[in-house]
Amino acid sequence: MHHMPPMTMQHFDNHLAGRRRLRAARGEVADFLLTDVAEDIADRLLLVQRTFTDIADIATPTDALRTALAARRWPVVLATEAVEELARRRAAPVVVAAPDMLPFAEQSLDLAVSALGLQFVDDLPGLFVQVRRALKPDGLFLAALLGGDTLIELRQAFAAAESELDGGLSPRVAPFADVRDIGGLLQRAGFALPVTDSDRLTVRYRDVFALMRDLRAMGATNPLVARRRVPLKRATLLRMAAIYHARFADPDGRIRATFQVVTLSGWAPHDSQQKPLRPGSAKARLADALKAVEWPAGEKPGG
Repeated sequence: MHHMPPMTMQHFDNHLAGRRRLRAARGEVADFLLTDVAEDIADRLLLVQRTFTDIADIATPTDALRTALAARRWPVVLATEAVEELARRRAAPVVVAAPDMLPFAEQSLDLAVSALGLQFVDDLPGLFVQVRRALKPDGLFLAALLGGDTLIELRQAFAAAESELDGGLSPRVAPFADVRDIGGLLQRAGFALPVTDSDRLTVRYRDVFALMRDLRAMGATNPLVARRRVPLKRATLLRMAAIYHARFADPDGRIRATFQVVTLSGWAPHDSQQKPLRPGSAKARLADALKAVEWPAGEKPGG
């Protein structure tokens, strides 16, 4: 009897996301966020006392990360890009590959990086397993993706407008990764010493339409499969803009938009890595470290 492989629920319309990124590339690309994240990843790598030679950039939407690494004398050996037409505009070498179908041989990389290219991957655990297999022992995976608080203002304004006018909600803004889940996913994928942290960036815009133009320019407008097939009504859009402005405008009239960037790292296991200490085996107990006076359970000071 043949066992069917487990089906991955598809949330994202990857073909649509690719088309939207193509449209974005034709306009003036709003790459301030990507440039910021790429510089942060490169700065973090400077803190790792290691020389990296076999480096892959996975699914970063532009050459921003490659440029940031090259400035620090780390040449990317290969980048992946899901959309063929965009791949032709990228610096060589680049290979056309979906972000969850990596073209790397087992244990061929000592560093895998990604900047804002993974938040629309359906099977993030599967991708993490592929990255770990592609890394040499003691190889590093360092990536940043948009987290769950991203565009929270836009989601709340859409939800309020659609429930008022349309009697129902359409998932108009993609769900982003929850920072609490990612460390666990890295661990389950076999990474050692997984670390995640999160940074919130508030960007101010003249109005909602300027924000939406930027999102289009990033290729980040809603690629959800479950989006409504009917176009957004003008009345709903205008109501959403009014609600957004009422709730999230500063005194000068500009509106705030939150982007949460989750940065994650994990190492392919290797014997040389520090092992977590067994419970109770810490060399210096917390009380000693804090120079605290510790009272055995039940005893009171002066009792």
